[in-house]
Amino acid sequence: MFYIVMYIKMNNIISKLETYVFWYPFIMSLFWIAGSILFDKNREKQIDIDFDEIDWPMVSILIPCYNEEETIEETITYMEKIAYTNKEIIAVNDGSKDGTREILRKLAKQYDNLKFIDCKENRGKANALKLATFASKAEYLVCVDSDAVLDSYAVHYLIYHFLYRGERLGAVTGNPRIRNRDTLLAKLQIVEYASIIGAIKRSQRIWGKIMTVSGVVVAYRKKALVDVGLWDHDMITEDISVTWKLQGRFWDIRYEPRALCWMLVPETISGIWKQRIRWAQGGQEVILRHWKVILDWRHRRIWPIYYEQWASLFWSYSWVIVTVYYFITAKTIQELFIWFTFSSFALVFLSLIQLWTSLRIDSKYDNVMPYYLWAAWYPVVYWVLNTAIVMFALPKAIKSRKRGGYATWTSPDRGQRKEN
Repeated sequence: MFYIVMYIKMNNIISKLETYVFWYPFIMSLFWIAGSILFDKNREKQIDIDFDEIDWPMVSILIPCYNEEETIEETITYMEKIAYTNKEIIAVNDGSKDGTREILRKLAKQYDNLKFIDCKENRGKANALKLATFASKAEYLVCVDSDAVLDSYAVHYLIYHFLYRGERLGAVTGNPRIRNRDTLLAKLQIVEYASIIGAIKRSQRIWGKIMTVSGVVVAYRKKALVDVGLWDHDMITEDISVTWKLQGRFWDIRYEPRALCWMLVPETISGIWKQRIRWAQGGQEVILRHWKVILDWRHRRIWPIYYEQWASLFWSYSWVIVTVYYFITAKTIQELFIWFTFSSFALVFLSLIQLWTSLRIDSKYDNVMPYYLWAAWYPVVYWVLNTAIVMFALPKAIKSRKRGGYATWTSPDRGQRKEN
C-alpha cells in the first residue's frame, strides 16, 4: 500500500513538472515575441540623426586584451577609421603570453591617440577595464572586445542616448553581430544572436530591466561606474555584474540596436561550451550576490528578470528529472519518443514564429533572413543545451560566492581565422 501511494504521488509530481517543462519555454517565447514587436514599434523607430549638427563629446574607447595577437591589430585599425573623431583609444595588455604586447607597442607608435597599458600579470578583464578607466580622459567610455569591429557610426548611436535621454542614464548596450559565417556552428549562433539574444534584450527592456549589457560593445557614463565602484574583479562575467550594480543604484540602461559591432564567435564545440559555462556561471553568481533586490520595493522593475532567472534554473532541473523518469519507467521506445517529440514539435512551431519575427526585425541591420528555414530547430537545441550548461555552472557559481581574488581569463576561441 505504501509503495502504491508513493507511486501515485511521484506520478503527480512528474505530471506537474512535465507541464512546467512544456509551458515555461512556450510562454517565454510568447513574451519574447511580444516584447520584440513592442520594442520595434515603440522604441526602435529610425530617428534620423544629423551627425554634423551635434557637438559630440570626447569618448574613451577601452580595449582589454589577453592573447589576442591574431585580432588586435585589425580591431585597432578599424577603431581608428570609424567616423567618430573625438576619441582616444586605450588598449590594456593583461599579461598576454603571445605577441599581443609587441603588436600594441608598435601600434602605439603608429597612432597618436592610442594609449598602451602593459600589465605583467593576468588579473582578468574587469581589472584591465579598471586600469583603462583610470587612464581615460573622457566622461563617456565605450568598451569593446579585442576582436570587435565597430560600425562606422556605432559610437554616435551609443553616445546620442547620453546627450538626450537624461542624466540618470548609466549605460547603453549595442547590437553584436557575427563576422565568421562559414561553419555550421557559426551559422547557428547567427540565428541565436538574432532570434534569442536580440529578442531577450528587446523584451527585457520593455517588461522591466535588462539582465546584462553586451560586454563586446557597451558605452558607460564614467560617473555612474564610479558611483557603483566600477567592475567587480572577482566576478567571472564583469558585464553582467556591473549591469546589476548600476541598476541597483537606479541608473538606467538602454539597448541601441543600430550600434552594430561585428565580432568573432567560437566554431568548436569545446569553445562554445567553455563560453556558455562562463556566461551561465556569471549570471548565477549575480543572482546569488544580489538577492536583496527582492526585498526593496524600489527595485520592483527588476523583479521579473530576477525571478525569471530562477525559473529558468528550475526548468533545467525539471527537464532532467522528467527525462530521467521516462528513461526509467518507459515500457517501450515509443513512450520515450512521444515525450521528446511532443515537447519538441510544439516548441518548433512557436519557434518558427519567434524566428521569423526576430529575424525580420534584425534584417534592418543585417541580412539574416536566409538563415530562417533551416534553423527552425535551433531554439529546441538552445533549451536542451542550456539545461546541460546550467547543471554544470550552478556548482561553480555557488563555489565562487566567496568574495575577493581575481577572476582571470583564458585564451578565447575566436573561430577559424582565414588569411585575407
